[in-house]
Amino acid sequence: MRLVQIAQHADDLDRAADFYTVLLDATPSARFDPPGLLFFDLEGVRLLLDRNAPSALLYLRVDNVHDALDRLGGLADVVTAPHVIFTHEDDALGPAGHEEWQAFIRDSEGNTVGLVSFVRA
Repeated sequence: MRLVQIAQHADDLDRAADFYTVLLDATPSARFDPPGLLFFDLEGVRLLLDRNAPSALLYLRVDNVHDALDRLGGLADVVTAPHVIFTHEDDALGPAGHEEWQAFIRDSEGNTVGLVSFVRA
């Protein structure tokens, strides 16, 4: 079994498209409006921004949490500043010998999004 798609609420597809284009450093892969659907490809998993979807808590892997926040500039409110969650001793939840950094932001549609990066300890 493999995750195929995750949906996230978006009131304004244009605003959401602008925000997620910067955050993901990618352009939308498809748009159907009506009914109000916008898609991004996350390495084979579809991110669907949908006017009728509930809010989801997404955790997105980025190369560097600090760089991702810098790239977003003022587009997102930082809910929780970058911090180390823990250091992985084995490969069960992340690469062994790496610190897991997380930060939380509020996207253009009011959803909370977690940013995650792994840094060699």
